Amino acid sequence: MKRVVVGLSGGVDSSVAAYLLKEQGYEVIGLFMKNWHDDSVTISNECPWLEDSNDALLVAEKLGIPFQTVDLSEEYKDRIVDYMFKEYENGRTPNPDVLCNREIKFDVFMKIALSLGADFVATGHYCRKGILEKDGKEIYQLLAGIDNNKDQSYFLCQLSQEQLAKSLFPIGELTKPQVREIASKLDLITAEKKDSQGLCFIGKVRLPEFLQQQLQPKEGIIVEIDKSDSIYNAERPIFETVESQLSHDAQSIQYLQTMGKQVGKHQGAHYFTIGQRKGLNVGGTKEALFIIATDIMTNTIYTGQGQSHPGLFRNTLKVQPQEIHWIREDLRLNNGETMEVMARIRYRQVLQKATLYQFESGLYVVFREPQSAITEGQFVAWNVGDELVGSGVIS
Repeated sequence: MKRVVVGLSGGVDSSVAAYLLKEQGYEVIGLFMKNWHDDSVTISNECPWLEDSNDALLVAEKLGIPFQTVDLSEEYKDRIVDYMFKEYENGRTPNPDVLCNREIKFDVFMKIALSLGADFVATGHYCRKGILEKDGKEIYQLLAGIDNNKDQSYFLCQLSQEQLAKSLFPIGELTKPQVREIASKLDLITAEKKDSQGLCFIGKVRLPEFLQQQLQPKEGIIVEIDKSDSIYNAERPIFETVESQLSHDAQSIQYLQTMGKQVGKHQGAHYFTIGQRKGLNVGGTKEALFIIATDIMTNTIYTGQGQSHPGLFRNTLKVQPQEIHWIREDLRLNNGETMEVMARIRYRQVLQKATLYQFESGLYVVFREPQSAITEGQFVAWNVGDELVGSGVIS
C-alpha cells in the first residue's frame, strides 16, 4: 500500500484531499506545518495557526488518520520572510506564495514526508498532474484545475520534475462547491470555513505593518505624471535586431521628478507596488491615482490618473537567464527560438496570448495586448493549452 503524507492546513481543501486519498486506498498521514511564531504582527489576538492546527487535528481524528505537527518556522524565516524583505528593499514585489510552494511545501516539507517513508506528498491545490511517455521515460505535467474559478496551477509554477513526480493533487478534478459538499456530508469541522487570506501559512498578517517593523520609514514625494506627457509619444528608435527591439520594449520608463507635479508625500517607496491605488492618501484628483513607477534610489513614487493611464501598460517583459524555469525541460527553448503560449503575470489573471523569444541574454515574453502593471519580482507563467510548462521572475 502506497503511503501519502497530506499537508493538512486546517482548511477545507486539504481536509477533502486527505479523505479522497483514503478512499482511493492510500495509507494517509496528516502533517500540519507550523511556519510562524511571531504573534506581534498578526492582526487580531486570535492565534490563527493554533486554531488551524486544532482544526487539522480534528479532521485527522474524524478521518481516522495519524497526525502530527512539524515546526518549519526557521526554514520559513530564512527562505521566505528574509527573501521578501530583501526584495522589498530592492524595490521589487515578491510573490511569497509561489516561493512557499517551491521552498517549503515541496522541498522542506516533502523531505520530511519522504523521511517518514512516504511515496507521495499531497496538497489541497486546485490543479492536476498528468503523465506523458517520451523517449521511454515518464514526464510529469502540471495541468490547470477543472474549476476555472479556482485554478491554482500558477502558484506551483516553480516546481520541478522531481517535485511533481512525488506530488498528488486529489481535488484538482473537483470544483470548490463540490469540495465543500463532500466536507459537509462528512461533517468535517472545516466544511464552512472561509478560504484563508493573507500570507501562505503566516495567518492574518498585514503586510505593510509587517514590513514596516523591519524597513525604516523614509519620507519622500508622490509625483503625478500627466497621461499626455511627451514621454508616452516619444519616437521609437530604429532597431538593428529583434533582440535590441525587445530589450528596449522591456525597459520600464525612467521618470524624473521634474516631469510631473508633486501631489503628496509618502513614508517609503519600498512599501508600494506598481498598479497600487490604495494607501496613497492623495485626494482632489478627477480620477483615482495609480502607481506607475517607484524609484527607491530617489525614494519617489510616480502616479497617474485612472486605470487606463499609459504609464501602467507594457507588452514586453524580460526574464533573466538564471530565472528561467521550465517544468517541461523537454520543451526548453534554445537561443534564437520562439514559442506561442498563453501567459499570465498574476494569479487571478485570464490567460493572455503571448510569444516567447529566447536569447543568450534572457527570455522575452511579448504579449499581443499591452498588460497593466507588469511588476518586477513577480512571476510570469506560460501555458500550452491547459498545461503550465514554465515560468520566470519578471526582471
